[in-house]
Amino acid sequence: MVAVRGMDATMTGEDKAPRTERGRRTLRALLDAARAEFGEKGFHDSSVVSITSRAGVALGSFYTYFDSKDSLFRALVQDMSMQVRDHVAPLLSGPGDMLAAERRGLLGFLEFARQNKEIYRIIDEAEFVAPDAWKAHYGTTVERILDRFRAAEARGEISVPIDEAHGWAIMGMNVFLGLRYGVLNEDRDLSEVATLVNTMLRDGLGADR
Repeated sequence: MVAVRGMDATMTGEDKAPRTERGRRTLRALLDAARAEFGEKGFHDSSVVSITSRAGVALGSFYTYFDSKDSLFRALVQDMSMQVRDHVAPLLSGPGDMLAAERRGLLGFLEFARQNKEIYRIIDEAEFVAPDAWKAHYGTTVERILDRFRAAEARGEISVPIDEAHGWAIMGMNVFLGLRYGVLNEDRDLSEVATLVNTMLRDGLGADR
């Protein structure tokens, strides 16, 4: 179980944010149950009753934190986005240059995807169920990548000017690597995949001129 970290009010609204440790545990239980429910059944076939049953929470308590199934789904998209961030961020601050850090970050993300396969179904469905949360998920992910790459550019670790397209390209690559090696098939050693991709970033694919 992952703790709820600093997002209670943005997930539920100021008037529904839990103010006690017990409330935070209840909110966490609802989010974890929603992840399992939406991941298995999708948004439309899931129900608040089933989610509260999974969470071991009284139906009436649900509305202490959320107005509807829709608001819970939006909160879950944000929560899962932050879980990815919290899982990967510590890996990016280790030794070595930016590319070494990116290898560690990619490996961490691939491991997360393999252990949390339902994130792909939930984020994909968010495009239609909660498009604002879906856009925010990808937009904030790209901004974090661009912040890292621009900092590396300022340190002289990157030889080309960083453009927004670089951020989207890196994110797109990572997302589909997670889909292929985390969700569709677990037939590759993830460390091997991360090293191969990191070598591509470091050296490029073009022939020497």
